[in-house]
Amino acid sequence: MRIGLFVPCFIDAFYPDVGVATLELLERLGCEVDYPFDQTCCGQPMVNAGCHPEAAATEQLFVDNFAQYDVIVAPSGSCVHQIRDNLTAIEQTDAVRHVRKNTFELVEYLHDVLEVREFPWARFEHRVGYHDSCNTLRNLGHGSASEIGGPRFSKPRALLKTVAGLELVDADRPDECCGFGGTFSVTEPEVSAQMGRDKVADHGRAGAEYIVSADSSCLMHQQGCAARIGAPIRFKHIAEILNGASQ
Repeated sequence: MRIGLFVPCFIDAFYPDVGVATLELLERLGCEVDYPFDQTCCGQPMVNAGCHPEAAATEQLFVDNFAQYDVIVAPSGSCVHQIRDNLTAIEQTDAVRHVRKNTFELVEYLHDVLEVREFPWARFEHRVGYHDSCNTLRNLGHGSASEIGGPRFSKPRALLKTVAGLELVDADRPDECCGFGGTFSVTEPEVSAQMGRDKVADHGRAGAEYIVSADSSCLMHQQGCAARIGAPIRFKHIAEILNGASQ
């Protein structure tokens, strides 16, 4: 099975280590991975801003790059949600339908498709608060944000629990949005920033040394909020930890 690795534009520009960790992790697990060099954006920023027809060329380029692969994997829940549910500015050909059906976010691909249940090379001796992005939690089915209040399940937490030395801690309001929300942080900056500060403070009260997520956009927002309030919390994408990052 050939995997096409999609590295979203903001990860490529700001967090390239996340893309590298995703590639290395998949290869550790025996996957055959290609990286199409002509890839750019999936069109999400334009769609979020209400400019969906203007995203047609970007969507078509995405399909042209990835239609040849059996599956497409990306370390970004929001981008995968865009591809699955909103890649509709172009004609729905067989190639488009194939790409939309076979694009997976990294955590769900590891948990649901490869059914990985151990990462023997991974050790992370820190207290970790996991942040569920709205897209992974509500649109991709990562599972509930916490076991608090009833029988619940979380795919990313299940994977993190297999990492030696890692201690998961629960925020009081684990399913609450961090305030980024793409263009929401632009149109409502004061509300967005306060939500981010509240989220960081919630994890801090739980004793988290690191906030970890499957969406770098949420981590970027919270990292900025943490810096502004002087919170000594660090941030990691889940791909980096599962691939063996120690700090």
